[in-house]
Amino acid sequence: MLSFLTAGSDFVTESLLKFAESTGIAGFFSSMGWGSVVMLGVACFLMYLAIRHKFEPLLLFTIAFGMLLTNLPGANLYHTELFAGGHVHWDIFVANAGLLDYLYLGVKLGIYPCLIFVGVGAMTDFGPLIANPKSFLLGAAAQIGIFVTFLGAFALGFSPAQAGSIGIIGGADGPTAIYLTSMLAPELLGPIAVAAYSYMALVPVIQPPIMRALTSEKERKIRMSTLRPVSKLERILFPLVIAVIISLLLPSAAPLIGCLMLGNLMKECGVVDRLSKTVQNELMNIVVIFLGLTVGATATAEAFLNVRTLGILVLGVLAFAMGTASGILLAKLMNCFCKEGNKINPLIGSAGVSAVPMAARVSQTEGQKADPGNYLLMHAMGPNVAGVVGSAVAAGILLSFLG
Repeated sequence: MLSFLTAGSDFVTESLLKFAESTGIAGFFSSMGWGSVVMLGVACFLMYLAIRHKFEPLLLFTIAFGMLLTNLPGANLYHTELFAGGHVHWDIFVANAGLLDYLYLGVKLGIYPCLIFVGVGAMTDFGPLIANPKSFLLGAAAQIGIFVTFLGAFALGFSPAQAGSIGIIGGADGPTAIYLTSMLAPELLGPIAVAAYSYMALVPVIQPPIMRALTSEKERKIRMSTLRPVSKLERILFPLVIAVIISLLLPSAAPLIGCLMLGNLMKECGVVDRLSKTVQNELMNIVVIFLGLTVGATATAEAFLNVRTLGILVLGVLAFAMGTASGILLAKLMNCFCKEGNKINPLIGSAGVSAVPMAARVSQTEGQKADPGNYLLMHAMGPNVAGVVGSAVAAGILLSFLG
């Protein structure tokens, strides 16, 4: 009887110890437990910014929650070893994958960003760009920050692929940054996604000082002539022509540009309203949830808590600032060749960084501070939507050279 009780006691003790070791609480006392605690704090801070201050809440909220889930010890929702070396290790995938591993395939295979671009296209009005084709130049100029930052990151010791992924932050286009990074440097996806969406939310903070520093009060008061009406035929032909031309010149940009123009054609043709509303709402919302959760899942303690992450954050804001400055400076240069009365207000050049429509609203706000009767919003929307196209093209160029 005594031996039976002893054996039973040993069994209960062993079971309790095994249960204690299997809990997530025990994981906090492991060698990387401190890192998990820090990352949980970062996740809560980002969630605070999304909820309290409404910083890009649709994606920053889900990214923060994905970060929270992946850093809970023992949860086994995401496994970095399944995607080590930038490849999906199918031989061990099914046996080891967690929920977020399966959802992350949509990021790794480039599905989610392209689906979001369909929705973005359906919500975009290219009318101001069609009415003023010079806006294309301003949108292109704002992408200079991407390539300058690429060179800077490479000089600081990042690999070419990593430098290209860091540079794309300057395009201020979250889905494009995620798409390119997932292809070139998936190990940096978490920090780059957080940086890209944080800086997009900080457009009203980052851009105005640069805009005021590079323009005079006289330039900020420039009033631009009313944009001409754009016909329905032009609106229908535009996405078709752009999709064909860019895809032929730069096939690597075809997935993003093709999806963007597909969504826009759905909106402009007027015969598939149900599809257009679906991609703008239901499809967009579902994909944003999956994209945010899985991008956040890549922000593990090992990937996030290092000096390299701090470098990415610094380079990202520099890329954004240089993109803003490049658009403004090109507008000032173009004015040297414009007749009086047909000049461009340089403030709209800053909208070329994408971040639709926030960057255009900042141009409008800064313009009205100098002249309350000056309405720049529709003029700024031209470079703004040109920036969306420009950032996708920049991503395609980087992918062609570095992929």
